[in-house]
Amino acid sequence: MTTKTLSQRAIPQIPGGLAPPKAMSARSFQRQLLSWYDQKKRDLPWREDRDPYRVWISEIMLQQTRVAAVIAHYRRFLALFPSVEALAAAKSDHVLAAWSGLGYYRRARALHVAALQIVAQHAGHLPRSVPELRALPGVGAYTAAAIASIAFEVPTPAVDGNVERVLARLSGNTVNSGDAWRSAAHLLNESRPGDFNQAMMELGATVCTPAKPACATCPVFRFCRTRGPGRRQKSPARRRRRLHFRLARSGGCVFLVQRSKDESLMADMWELPSIGVTRRRSPDSDPLFTLRHSITDTDYLVTVTCGIEPKNMSGDWVPISQLSTLALTGLARKILQRSNLI
Repeated sequence: MTTKTLSQRAIPQIPGGLAPPKAMSARSFQRQLLSWYDQKKRDLPWREDRDPYRVWISEIMLQQTRVAAVIAHYRRFLALFPSVEALAAAKSDHVLAAWSGLGYYRRARALHVAALQIVAQHAGHLPRSVPELRALPGVGAYTAAAIASIAFEVPTPAVDGNVERVLARLSGNTVNSGDAWRSAAHLLNESRPGDFNQAMMELGATVCTPAKPACATCPVFRFCRTRGPGRRQKSPARRRRRLHFRLARSGGCVFLVQRSKDESLMADMWELPSIGVTRRRSPDSDPLFTLRHSITDTDYLVTVTCGIEPKNMSGDWVPISQLSTLALTGLARKILQRSNLI
């Protein structure tokens, strides 16, 4: 008796109600999706080759960050740390400085620790299997599957938010994580797993978008049950806050403060001193500019004044020439760039 591969048999009903429309075959779906991907995929720097180190760096950077925001950081980071050995040999502060502007700095710290682990335990070679990849700091289920399939052609599905949305629209039902991974496994093209996973992500990112999907140009529209955006959960209201910072300069230096090692966010990072909000104009400062900054669910209106350093605040005078190599918070970097100091 001949055993059919997943790509040869129709997709069965998936637990939880997730079933493709019209009893489509995986092979037909794969053929149309991959044909579209081969013609329409974006020209992204991490797609130039399948070097495992570069794939790993890109996947960590893309966690919770838009592609457009990653490209310039990716190129700069690879120029500074072209190999896992170079990354492992770097000082933690230098890695954080190179990461500055991407946010979620725990990713950078985990990346550095993982590089040390790869050099010490894997002779400088990224492990190939999903379980071994998941053992690395900062690598979860999706990231491990993405690296394994893209860099090593391991036939494993990779489900991120974009893929989960595509699968939900194909089925016409809301899906939980388990349903999504099972359905992705059934659809997976096992001869081109890396390309297939990237094609699913590309579809969700550029065509099957959350609010206004481009159904008219969707390569797999005939398989879709939703045929449109479907029901969307209302996004929670964004919070708004005001922040005030002092830009103090003296003798070619800028006064900066370092966040505590115990901070839950951006520990050890450098930033401008935060000052209290007052209605009156302070005699030792002048308004410089305001800017907007967003972090997760909060929008900040940031006011920057120039003047003397705040009293009773511990900090250091940092030479302007060293600012670009310092582990700055994203907001501090934005303020210093706006001030033409970086």
